[in-house]
This record gives sequence, structure tokens and C-alpha cells, in this order.
Amino acid sequence: MKKLTSFLCLAILITGCSSSQNKNKVKSKIASDYAETITAAELKDMLYTYASDEFEGRKTGEPGQKKAVNYIKDQYIANGIPSPISKNDYFQEVPASYLRSGFNDSENVVAFIEGSEKPNEVLIISAHLDHIGISKNGDINNGADDDGSGTVAILEIAEAFQNATKDGNGPKRSILFLHVTGEEIGLFGSRYYTDEDPIFPLKNTIANLNIDMIGRIDSKHESKPNYLYLIGSDKLSKELHKLSEAINKEFTKLDFDYTYNDENDPNRFYYRSDHYNFAKNNIPVIFYFNGTHVDYHQPSDTPDKINYEFLETRARLIFHTAWELANREERIKLD
Repeated sequence: MKKLTSFLCLAILITGCSSSQNKNKVKSKIASDYAETITAAELKDMLYTYASDEFEGRKTGEPGQKKAVNYIKDQYIANGIPSPISKNDYFQEVPASYLRSGFNDSENVVAFIEGSEKPNEVLIISAHLDHIGISKNGDINNGADDDGSGTVAILEIAEAFQNATKDGNGPKRSILFLHVTGEEIGLFGSRYYTDEDPIFPLKNTIANLNIDMIGRIDSKHESKPNYLYLIGSDKLSKELHKLSEAINKEFTKLDFDYTYNDENDPNRFYYRSDHYNFAKNNIPVIFYFNGTHVDYHQPSDTPDKINYEFLETRARLIFHTAWELANREERIKLD
């Protein structure tokens, strides 16, 4: 009788484990199907527009930046992704009085997919929409990598989540797609969101995934270009760091480089992009970055220099990480 009971317990345990494994495989397959809608071709098509001369280098508050925010807005409208502010109002106004002296009124662009089970918990995916404008000699700084690459990556990630939502596989938690202005002049757009007008309470914000330059290869990695720098993933939540590593191992297998995550790194990149305004409010962050290159802040940062296959893989990594954060049972734990 004892042997039979033991056998039945073992059988139930094996069946339960098998069922759990099958469910995980199904979940992974669903996520992968939507990740595959993020393509190099679509990223390239958008970036050749977004980083074109028409946008005049997207300097904060200038006409080219206004064209840029309207381009982003039109992409969200075309994909049926709503604004969290009000119908067709995708702009969070950032007044000139908040910006550095000499700059005009500007705006963040926001879009939103509401969670199906935990709508009050919000994941924020961010990138800055501005760049440095036109040089004194008249050359346009197109900013294809900085941060056109992050901008179009968010648009593709948002579209993938919207496709999932249409199919009844929308995220359990809400996702805010946040394109911030004024990064190049001092992280003003993200600071305005966190310090002045958080559309959703910061206490309900589970994490921030920030994308700033993910379309190029730096000199250090020319021989092994299947890489990405990650900054901040372990600063506030070891659980987020472990999750990030596990997602990469399962889906994209990039070589993560944590050089710039070192507190003693002289570049201090942890403090130099928009994720920092969330981190200072005890919100776990990951900053995705390909490192600097000879075209950084130069007119030569053009869309023809982008490696679109790498941009596709990196955007898919961020989508998978966001998918897990938005759909796991418990929100990520703060250390």
C-alpha cells in the first residue's frame, strides 16, 4: 500500500511538472510569435524617415522636433494604440519655463495599453525623441542612433503588444510607451514626468526599460558584435537583473556587457539617460545601450550606418523582457 501511494504521488508530481513545462512552452511560443513581428525592414523604413533631414535634427522645441512628435503620434494612431491622457491627445506638454533658458515649449509623447488583470500596475518603456539640431555650419545632426534607434524600437514594441492585445493576449499589467523630450539638454522630459506630472502614480510603476542608442556597434565589440551594454539592472532589484539574464538566455543570447554598470566607471552613464529620473524614485530600471562611436553627436550619425538586424534582435530582447514583467504573477521586487 505504501509503495502504491508513493507511486501515485510520484505520478501526480511528474504530471504536474509536465503540465507546468507545457504551459511555459506555450507562453514562450506566444511571446516569440509577437516578437517576430518586430522586423529589421519596418525599423529601417521608420528610421529613414525619423532621422531624415526633414526633421532638422529634432532640437528641443524647434520645428523639426514638432515634426518628430507628430510622426510618433501618427504611428500610434495608425496602430490603434490610445493615449492615456484623452482621445487623440498624445502630448504631455513641457513648458519652456521648465526647460533650460532659450528653449521653446516642448512635449513628451505618450501611448498606453491597459492591462487586462492588473491595470493599475504600470511598466514604462522609454526613449528620448530629441537630438541636437543643426550645427553652426548648417549641417543637420540626424541622430539616427541617438536616439532614433530607441524611438523606432519602442514603436515596433508597442505594435507587437497591440497585436497581442487584438488577439486576446494583451499584457496583464499596463504599459506606458513614453517618448521624452529634452534629454540632450539635461533629461528634462523624463524629469518633468517623474517630478511634475506622472500620468500614473510612481508607486504603481513597476519598472522602467529605457532605450538610448541600440543600432550600432562600438569599437570594443567589432570582432564580436552580438552584444549590448546593460546599465542599472541590478542597482535596485536583483530580481530584475536575474529576470533580464534569463530572458536573454532563452530568447536572444546576446553578450551582455556590464562595463558601464560599474559605479566607478568614469563615463557615469547610469546618471546620463532618462532611466535615472525613475531610478532616483526607487523604480527598478534597465538602460539598454550600444556604447558611443565616432559618429556620436555628429552629422554623420545617419540611418545608413545602423545595423538593422542587430537593432531587430535588441528590440526583440526588450519586448521579451517587457512581456515577462507585464505578465508575471508578482510585480518585480525592489531590494
